[in-house]
Amino acid sequence: MEGDILRYWKLSAAAMLLVATVVPLSANPAVANPAVAEPAVAERGLDYLVRDYQTRVPSKYTSDSWAPFAKALTTAAGVAGNRSAATSEVATAKTALMNAAADLKAADDGTFQTITNNTFWKDTSGNPIYSQGGGVFKFGDTYYWYGVHYTGAELYRANPTRKYDGNVSFVSIPVYSSKDLVNWKFENRVATRSTGVGSGANMGGAGWVGRLGVSYNENTGKYVLAVQMWHTGRGGHGVLLLQGDSPTDTFDYGYFQTQITNSPTTGTGDQTVFTDDNGKDYLIFSNREGRSRGFVAKFRESDSLRIEPGVEIRRGGGREGNAMFKLDGKYYHAASDLHGWNTSVNYVNESTSSNVQGSYSSEYVLAGTEMDYSHVTQTGFFVTVKGTKQNTVIYAGDRWADFAWNGIGYNQWLPITKTGARPRFHSVSQWQFNVTTGEWRVGPANNYILNPDIQADRIIVSSVRGWRNLGGSVTNVNGGVNGSRFALQVSNRGGVEQRIESVPAGTYTLALHARGSAGQVVITGANGSQRTLSIPSSGGWAKRELTGIVLPSGGATVTVRASGSGGVVVDQLSLVKTSP
Repeated sequence: MEGDILRYWKLSAAAMLLVATVVPLSANPAVANPAVAEPAVAERGLDYLVRDYQTRVPSKYTSDSWAPFAKALTTAAGVAGNRSAATSEVATAKTALMNAAADLKAADDGTFQTITNNTFWKDTSGNPIYSQGGGVFKFGDTYYWYGVHYTGAELYRANPTRKYDGNVSFVSIPVYSSKDLVNWKFENRVATRSTGVGSGANMGGAGWVGRLGVSYNENTGKYVLAVQMWHTGRGGHGVLLLQGDSPTDTFDYGYFQTQITNSPTTGTGDQTVFTDDNGKDYLIFSNREGRSRGFVAKFRESDSLRIEPGVEIRRGGGREGNAMFKLDGKYYHAASDLHGWNTSVNYVNESTSSNVQGSYSSEYVLAGTEMDYSHVTQTGFFVTVKGTKQNTVIYAGDRWADFAWNGIGYNQWLPITKTGARPRFHSVSQWQFNVTTGEWRVGPANNYILNPDIQADRIIVSSVRGWRNLGGSVTNVNGGVNGSRFALQVSNRGGVEQRIESVPAGTYTLALHARGSAGQVVITGANGSQRTLSIPSSGGWAKRELTGIVLPSGGATVTVRASGSGGVVVDQLSLVKTSP
């Protein structure tokens, strides 16, 4: 997707003038030898970790997991207090402490926390979360979420009734922390417009900043952020590598790598960082132009400040949103269509060996992403949670304000599980997750209708995604309720239907907004029972609702029909369970 915006900016004199007129601030000093840091600097990060882990309460963890953690914490505290400790000693203590913290096991089964999609998320202080194109990484027992804050995100949040083409000016890279992957605390801005990028330049002068991830290097004790950047003052496209002493530190310049060996282009297409079970870190990316080739490249083990030669794992159609997850011993590379920040199904290549840089299968569509184009998102990144009862992968999808206008909320998180031979994506608007056990369940306010806001298709079509035509005239029309992009129009006595795979037994409410000519919506249960919601003609949008619908467990079908030759227009459909 970034290739599209870069081509746009190359043709935009105004955008180039904006970049040219940014006054560069003093760059942070480059690290002459990143593998050797000043002890005081390295200890600053260890001090942070020690203070953080001293807040843990023994009774909340099993005694077997607490004992090695307490030992590692005592050792780390001693090293942190020794200002003459060598850099290698500090790195060793930091790594041992994080490993012991990661092995802590809760003394109970945890609790379920609710994730609600299709909304703009806030942090624990009630402020907007601005984090796109990044990743979530677990260091010790804490998850850290890194992403990019763009000016367009602020504009779209304030008024999500239009596109904001070209409003991708870089503001900062914030980091948030969480223990449960649901409640996120703002920690710091690890990089800002004044962050140096070498040669006297800074990030404020970049034409593009995005698609990033963080790795931890055991040899240096540094956290290294790899971010895609286009900067005319640094030679064009490349991977910017910044580093910090703690997960929430202010990161400084490490290196700017314009070329990854074996890639046919400089820079990268969409990229993410993947950390394997053994702690090894990899950059997942495609070639920048065309994006027909996918690569897995290892971070240099000595300091993580170079990306080693890429190994090609896929070749075919142009793909973006390149990301990877591992589930039950297999690696999965996933990506979206080359649609310039719009939505699509997810395409997957799965490993056919135990090597992340080994052979992969041919491409197939990730089951569950077909009906609503991956819950109206593009691939962002994945988080794998190994619970005490099951393993669950969280798909973190992106909705972008810029060039897309795909609905409310930037971040849409959905569960992926594997019950058969292949993984499956579960498109739910609300779900509950237990980070301790790894279990998830559908939330009480989940909408069982997919693509209910008619936002999945990026252009006007005659067959709306997720809805099967039953005759007559069917299309998505501009101008949905509350200023959304599209609505669904059915004309000439036509109709559409959506077959919902499964609903739990209970009582439901069917609701929608409608305008135009008369029509009706029929809900059919697995046992053949039917209820009908009549839609009278209306010159403007009006909400229509049918309550007390009793459905048995199993499949259900929602059918929308036009009563006459005129067109009935519907939007914001919902089928929500109301019984306990």
